[in-house]
Amino acid sequence: MKRFIVNLTIVAAVAVLFFSCSGLGQVTKSGDPELMYSTALKLYKAEKWNRASDMFDACAGYYIGSEREDSIAFFSARSKFKHRDYHEASTGLDEFRRKFGRSLFIEDAEAMYAMCQYYLSPGPTRDQTLTAQAIVSLTNFIERYPESKRVEAFNNIIEELTLRLHDKNFLNAYTYFKIQKYKSAVVAFKNALKNYDNSSHREQIMYYIVVSNYRLAHNSVEHKQADRYLAMLDSYYSFIEEFPESKYTKEINRYFKEAKDFIDKNKSSEQTENK
Repeated sequence: MKRFIVNLTIVAAVAVLFFSCSGLGQVTKSGDPELMYSTALKLYKAEKWNRASDMFDACAGYYIGSEREDSIAFFSARSKFKHRDYHEASTGLDEFRRKFGRSLFIEDAEAMYAMCQYYLSPGPTRDQTLTAQAIVSLTNFIERYPESKRVEAFNNIIEELTLRLHDKNFLNAYTYFKIQKYKSAVVAFKNALKNYDNSSHREQIMYYIVVSNYRLAHNSVEHKQADRYLAMLDSYYSFIEEFPESKYTKEINRYFKEAKDFIDKNKSSEQTENK
């Protein structure tokens, strides 16, 4: 029993030494591609992702043009992915899918590439270029592999990312509203509706269009007010038709009354002048 425990201790010690930086450095310096490859596989199976990817990269050059070239490239990229180094993994996977389109690993590589784009996409307060790229990558995967077990999960992720784009459009428009650039706010809110007509912010967006139009008219010089109040009335009618029971109804009814009174008064003045 004691001998067994001692043997286990020795094996563990050897494993620690083998997986240590100095031990791996010696493997790399050996120039033996088979040793490097087998070591990379052991590290991979032990889930030592960072060291595994380094070892796969170290031996990759020796296997260019061989049957192992695609598997080394794939396991290197997957190790980076598992290590959450999504920038490097994305680069490796993108190169893999372009170079090894017929590889047995291609579906997994395409899936991981799409997920890298997802993990790299930022929150709605930041630029959403990567979010749009992630949606394209996920959509392309679903179109290419419609029978994949990943389709349902990827559709859910696409929905999540699309909502993020909705949020970004809403926040961009709301920024104009907050700094009292009401003309720009109206344009931005309308664009948000045009781009994402099923946005979860639809009621808020239409409300802010009414308010922005009202404030733009209310703060304008007199000769511009009539046209701007008319624009406000158009947005008001659209809102009330779609959201008759909205919590905003009482507030925008006041804006409606002011706009209507101004238009009626303006018409009366014109009729008096024409007599």
